[in-house]
Amino acid sequence: MIKILIIYYSRYGNTQKMAQYIARGVESVAGAEAVLRTVPEISTVCEAVADTIPTQNAPYATLEDLVECSGLALGSPTHFGNMAAPLKYFIDSNSKAWFSGCLRGKPASVFTSTGSMHGGQEITLLTMMIPLLHHGMLLMGLPSNDSTILETTTGGTPYGASHFSVGQPDLSEHERTICQAIGARLANTALKLSHG
Repeated sequence: MIKILIIYYSRYGNTQKMAQYIARGVESVAGAEAVLRTVPEISTVCEAVADTIPTQNAPYATLEDLVECSGLALGSPTHFGNMAAPLKYFIDSNSKAWFSGCLRGKPASVFTSTGSMHGGQEITLLTMMIPLLHHGMLLMGLPSNDSTILETTTGGTPYGASHFSVGQPDLSEHERTICQAIGARLANTALKLSHG
């Protein structure tokens, strides 16, 4: 059984919903298990100590999760064309993963949610890829001629899943389909890689 790690930060719940649909896509593939993890808030004035297990939602991601996964989906709301600070803080504070090479050669995908039509969805997806490239991960999106991308009238890009939340508080059918397709693609690729 391979594990696809889905790490996300979600302030209002939209990115969390995307993570859950990606997990459904992962678990639609025989031999694959989705592992949902989140990251704690950070403080602008001092380092805060958070419980190791949140009172709700997924547990916090750890270095061990990164070591044990066979693939990774990374999700964040769009903040000025970049990932949110809590997710960036988690990535920056796990240099041991880079030194160990534990993510090298594993497939990865990114996803984002935004409350603004022109808030930088695609550039957020691209900037989220940069640390994954430094880890030596194999980046995946969906081909631009895939039917799930061609048919969407809401979120979704070849760079990764996206969601525009204004006027549409829940994920559209297309956005849910794209999230599930990315999860299945990650799981299938990780399985193929694990069998050499």
